[in-house]
Amino acid sequence: MKTRSTIMDTNSFRAEHANALSPDIRALTDKRGQVLGGAYRLFYRTPVHLVKGKGQYLWDADGHQYLDVYNNVASIGHCHPAVIDAVCSQMGQLNTHTRYLHERILDYSDALLGTLPAEIDRAMYMCTGSEANDLAIRVARAHSGGTGIIVTKEAYHGTSDLTSGASPALGSGQPLAPTTRLVMPPDHYRVDAPDLGEWFAHEIQQQIDDMAAHGITFAGFLADSIFSSDGVLPYPRGFLQKAVEVVHANGGIFIADEVQPGFARTGESFWGFGRHGVVPDIVTTGKPMGNGIPVSGLLARHEVLASFSDQIPYFNTFGGNPVAMAAAQAVLNVIQQEGLQEHSLTVGTELLAALQTLQDKYDCVGDVRGAGLFIGFELVSDRASKTPDKTLALNLIEALREERVLTSVAGPYGNVLKLRPPLAFQADDIEWLVGALDRSLARLLA
Repeated sequence: MKTRSTIMDTNSFRAEHANALSPDIRALTDKRGQVLGGAYRLFYRTPVHLVKGKGQYLWDADGHQYLDVYNNVASIGHCHPAVIDAVCSQMGQLNTHTRYLHERILDYSDALLGTLPAEIDRAMYMCTGSEANDLAIRVARAHSGGTGIIVTKEAYHGTSDLTSGASPALGSGQPLAPTTRLVMPPDHYRVDAPDLGEWFAHEIQQQIDDMAAHGITFAGFLADSIFSSDGVLPYPRGFLQKAVEVVHANGGIFIADEVQPGFARTGESFWGFGRHGVVPDIVTTGKPMGNGIPVSGLLARHEVLASFSDQIPYFNTFGGNPVAMAAAQAVLNVIQQEGLQEHSLTVGTELLAALQTLQDKYDCVGDVRGAGLFIGFELVSDRASKTPDKTLALNLIEALREERVLTSVAGPYGNVLKLRPPLAFQADDIEWLVGALDRSLARLLA
């Protein structure tokens, strides 16, 4: 029996949708199944055939323009000319692995570490966020002497053996590691607690105690600081502080998975964890770092990293190659020179206010929450009981697709629209998005 993954299967094309497809789209989906196997997933009941991107916009094979409200891979915008120029220039000079000297990796490391708290002073590079989190778990275990990792109940941290074993969002078909423990997410909308930070710290302590009862030594807590797979949970600022104190008091380390909230996304700080006033022991990043070029990083306190790096050689053939570093440097330059952190905060605040007008208009919109250009739009069938409405959420993203707006869902119930556009998203785009949501809800609720 197949099991459903919230992150992979909730908004996905399935075989029962095939007969409704046009011949050209059906041919492409059939071909994917023949040559790529059954593990991959496409978005939407009618998959989108994209051929072009620029900034916050995408175009399909029929020339229709879409507003991208989901993509943090092209974090500063699709086909940004600064990244194209940097990659092409470096590709014309040299691209090889990191066992030769090259300035690119050193210059970028200086620039990237300069965005972090001073305590975080070492950098290592990979190609994907999965690899970065995999290495982070290895470092946590080397430093602590333990094996136990705590994550939230709907967390997603990667696809390697180690990270999939700590990614419950992949579904019950992917077993969790016996050394993984889950905590309830810090959901300000649903958890009735006078102090969410204290409540969350208690949840973590309980799982540390459970590990000890089963002979497992605690190694660390791995979390995305906006809890995006758990439904986008940004409030209140600072609630992570007590949890991190508990982690350290029990001999573990805090790994901040910044693949989604990092690189100016939340507006209030360059890194998502900055909103909580904490300094992680390890920071991991991935997709947004290279704007589509595969590059990821692990950034750490030197004393934590030394527990691993002084004992075990590490080599990643393509991690930190000159072309990847050129792309990453271009992304960082654009964020800083174009003021994209301030832009994310300003435009995100305006977008959040506009979306909250729909909460006033429609009872099915239970909560609208976010930080910068990272917003969760939660749908419920009953406001008083906060009953999740997954069916409406899935129908809504299909309706938005018809309005040429692309997004998807998140959260354990699949009822939260995750609105996370490229940072190129402008105030002028708000009307398109909010108008499409308004029209789509009106049609679906009629």
